[in-house]
Amino acid sequence: MNKQEMIYQVVSAIPHGMVCSYGEVAKRAGLPGYARYVGHTMKNLPKGSRIPWHRVVNSQGKISFPFGSDSFIKQQEALRSEGILVNKGKVSMAKYLWRL
Repeated sequence: MNKQEMIYQVVSAIPHGMVCSYGEVAKRAGLPGYARYVGHTMKNLPKGSRIPWHRVVNSQGKISFPFGSDSFIKQQEALRSEGILVNKGKVSMAKYLWRL
């Protein structure tokens, strides 16, 4: 399995209504230190992918897209549709972090 497939597998396992950080996804995929690569991989998902990319946020729980951008709004709406409270582009990692 290549790096992208390992990342896809971890992100696909994030439960509905939960989030994970880029760094934690990398760690769980066996790629510690590859947080930026996780972001790059999520940004470049194949068209029509069903991988729940919107459940990946930065380590502070913030949406990484520029505030108010189309991508920011899309991710915020997707998170809210799962019952995740998003306040000023940030989610509570204490409440919504996916723990094993």
